[in-house]
Amino acid sequence: MKKIGLLGGMSWESSLEYYKLMNKLVKSKLGGSHSVKCLLHSFDFHEIEELQHRGKWEKLTSLLVKEAENLKKAGADCIVICTNTMHLMASDIEKSTGLKVIHIADVTGDEIIKRNVNKVLLLGTKFTMESSFYKERLEKKGIEVVIPNELDRQIIHDIIYNELILGVLKQESKQSYIKIINKIIEEGIQGVVLGCTEIPMLIKQGDVPVEVFDTTEIHSRAAVDFAIDE
Repeated sequence: MKKIGLLGGMSWESSLEYYKLMNKLVKSKLGGSHSVKCLLHSFDFHEIEELQHRGKWEKLTSLLVKEAENLKKAGADCIVICTNTMHLMASDIEKSTGLKVIHIADVTGDEIIKRNVNKVLLLGTKFTMESSFYKERLEKKGIEVVIPNELDRQIIHDIIYNELILGVLKQESKQSYIKIINKIIEEGIQGVVLGCTEIPMLIKQGDVPVEVFDTTEIHSRAAVDFAIDE
C-alpha cells in the first residue's frame, strides 16, 4: 500500500471525513484490520481563511507547497489536498514535489461521466464557483457546468464559512441549498457537484431529484484506489 500525504485542516471538519472514508474504503478493499497508510499536515484554518479572503494566493501557494514537500520528505507517495478550493495550487505542488496530486476535479469529472451525466451545477466557495480552475477541468471532459447567480453564490459561500467549517448544521441552510439546486434544475442540469468538502455534511443524495456528486467521497475513493494498486 502506498502512503497518502494529506494536506488537511481546511477545515478539520472535512479532513475528519477524509480520514474516516479512507479507512473504511481500505478495510472494504483489503478486509480484516487493514487501515489506510497516510501522513497528515493539518493547517490552522483561521490563517488559511484569512489569506483567502484577502486574496493572498501567492502566500497560500507557498504554504501548501512547503507542507507538501515536508510530506514527501516524510515518505508520502502522493498528495491529496483535502479541500476543493485549494486545488488552485495543485499544479504548483505537483511541480515542486514531483509527486502525483490526485486532483479532485479530475476524479469528480470521471465519476460524472461514469454516471452518464453531461450537465451539472457546481456548488462551492465563491473562489471555486467563480474561478476557472475547476470548471475548465470538467469542461475538458465534455461536461457542461452551470454556476448559481451572484446572490445565490454569496448565500452558498456564507453558509460554508459561517457555519459548515465550524461544524454547524442548520436546517434552514439545508433548505436554502435545496431551493437553489431545485431552481437551477429547471435549466436542465442532471447533477449537482458538491464542490466544497463540507457541503456533503448538509446535502445528501436523497435531498434533491438529480445525481449528487459528493467530492469528499469521490476524492477519498480515488486516493485509496491509487494507494492500493491491485
